[in-house]
Amino acid sequence: MITLEGVTKRYGDGTVAVDGLSFEAPEGKITVLVGPSGCGKTTSLRMINRMIEPTEGKILIDGQDTSSLAKAELRRGIGYVIQHAGLFPHRTVLSNVMTVPSLLKWDKSRAKDRAMEVLELVGLGGDFAKRYPGQLSGGQQQRVGVARALAGDPKVMLMDEPFSAIDPVVREGLQDEFLSLQESLGTTIVLVTHDIDEAIKLGDRIAVLRVGGSLAQFSSPDDLLAHPADDFVASFVGRDRGYRALSFKHADVPIHEETPTVLGETIADGDPWRLVVGDHAQPLGWVEVADVTGPVQAADLQLGGTLVDVGGSLRGFLDASLSSPSGRGVVVQDGRLYGSVRSEEVLQVIKAAPRPSGETSFTAEDSA
Repeated sequence: MITLEGVTKRYGDGTVAVDGLSFEAPEGKITVLVGPSGCGKTTSLRMINRMIEPTEGKILIDGQDTSSLAKAELRRGIGYVIQHAGLFPHRTVLSNVMTVPSLLKWDKSRAKDRAMEVLELVGLGGDFAKRYPGQLSGGQQQRVGVARALAGDPKVMLMDEPFSAIDPVVREGLQDEFLSLQESLGTTIVLVTHDIDEAIKLGDRIAVLRVGGSLAQFSSPDDLLAHPADDFVASFVGRDRGYRALSFKHADVPIHEETPTVLGETIADGDPWRLVVGDHAQPLGWVEVADVTGPVQAADLQLGGTLVDVGGSLRGFLDASLSSPSGRGVVVQDGRLYGSVRSEEVLQVIKAAPRPSGETSFTAEDSA
């Protein structure tokens, strides 16, 4: 657990970057710091590993005051991930990931084995270890940054806008992989982002900061959306927070059977829209039957429409159905076609779903 008690950062010219910040980041969970530019998110993060020293207050990790530890000792037990990964360009991927184990004086064989292990965890096994950062895509570099942070087996990981410089499509995939990795490892993570959607997706707890570094609200994502503490929080979360809140609602939605066509086959008469799948039943896109002559080719596919897992949220079901060119949202299980949903039926389920109950949120006024 990471605890901030009345933490303030005041500079020599009188500027207050963080003002009396207090919250607890629970063990084994992801806590996200979010807010507008100039609200002290990164400053707060860097005070946890003492890259920036607090002017007032205490920061404790598992009950131990971080000011009682030598900076080098503290940082070796904390993984740190930044934008653009911050890799050493002249060193191989393997050498980059071995950095922290080497600093911890692990023997070379153990450090190498651990580096290879975490590279496998982030999906960069095999020959990736021999490559240099310049030979990797932005998303791959960011994975190496995460692997490097994990290599020393830290109890705590700090992440400063780790996905903000990545292409939106790649970013969503990295977020999903990150959540799966976190679930398996149980590392205590504090993450900074300016993106409220990312905060809601990744955070178990969210700290919303105001300009000037004071805490506006600290609560779970669903409670934040359902019960913003004041007009500032409501405005920052956005007017579409009701739609975002559907990410935390799950209910039985009617799922209909689809009769797909395999890419390369000729479509039989019938429905004006046909879903096309690959050899392993993975959805590839829709085709409007009237526009296709002969076997279906990749060029015939309309790629609009997101996929939703069979156990997905109401937001996922609604988005899949609304974004589909056919009006039918594609439902998958383990990446394979499971069926489809209709927007009007999803909306009926949403209308019937109970509204979220409130929970206790923590704000700066509570500690005054």
